[in-house]
Amino acid sequence: MPSRTLGDPASGSALRVSALGLGCMGMSEFYGPSNERESLATIAAFCDAGGTLLDTADMYGPFTNEQLVGRAVAQRREQVVVATKVGIRRRPDGSRSVDGRPEHVRAACEASLRRLGVEHVDLYYQHRVDPDVPVEETWGALADLVRAGHVRHLGISEAAPETLRRAHAVHPVTAVQTEWSLWSRDVEVDGVLATARELGVGVVPYSPLGRGFLSGALRDRAALASDDFRRSDPRLQDGRLPSNLRLVEQVQALAAELDATAAQVALAWLLAQGPDVVPIPGTRRAGRLAENLAAVDVVLGTDLLARLDRTLPVGADVGDRYADMSPLRR
Repeated sequence: MPSRTLGDPASGSALRVSALGLGCMGMSEFYGPSNERESLATIAAFCDAGGTLLDTADMYGPFTNEQLVGRAVAQRREQVVVATKVGIRRRPDGSRSVDGRPEHVRAACEASLRRLGVEHVDLYYQHRVDPDVPVEETWGALADLVRAGHVRHLGISEAAPETLRRAHAVHPVTAVQTEWSLWSRDVEVDGVLATARELGVGVVPYSPLGRGFLSGALRDRAALASDDFRRSDPRLQDGRLPSNLRLVEQVQALAAELDATAAQVALAWLLAQGPDVVPIPGTRRAGRLAENLAAVDVVLGTDLLARLDRTLPVGADVGDRYADMSPLRR
């Protein structure tokens, strides 16, 4: 597995990780029933293949995903880079709220360390920006965690360009996590990508396969489990799904020319966007993992990259990324 650097060595924020990370969220919830034994085997296979970056969050489960990752890395802690997040609180009734208060950051970090069974978090993200708490206050608390040795590097998720600048002024940002794929290219035009590169911040695309859509396996929303959150994805609703499926079919046609899968081409396209890009495709199955990891060997020439840009330009997808876009890009 090749490696890449997130962050800027000159600022002390550089973090070396595998070119592809592993998103662990779906191993605990959101995508229907999962199997813990299968999930642990998938994480082990990822690490055995040279993968190092494991991505989780306290709100996944809630809490149980960190526990799962903790069990998976217990015997190979020095081999992996553990990334987790703070800032989204889950209530017993299923509702959520954003919390960037310094006291919550401190308490949440302590709890994450305990659940993960580690002495420090390698990369700690502010999961969402709290509109009621200045980002400088949140990042002041995060910086304190770095100074105390509880956290090594800091990141931020779904931050607007000016928010990214403000956070970076408090403490160097190693990575900004944001949705980015051939199906979701807003980051290329809304200033987030440009600002990250100006500041020397690495980019970690989540949902790099469009929540599985770009693999071509998802063609009917009715086939999803009743508790699969994609049932509410605006882009999968009946009035929009046919248009979006045509985009996937075009990716599949291009992939066939390379004897690759659509998922591999989608990941290879992201990897080709720059050495500061580290996608974190999520899967809980070893077979799908092997397919994803093979994307590092898929070479997209200049012509094919240009064809992909013409086929799926910015704004080609039909529908918003979330049913409620209000918590994003603050």
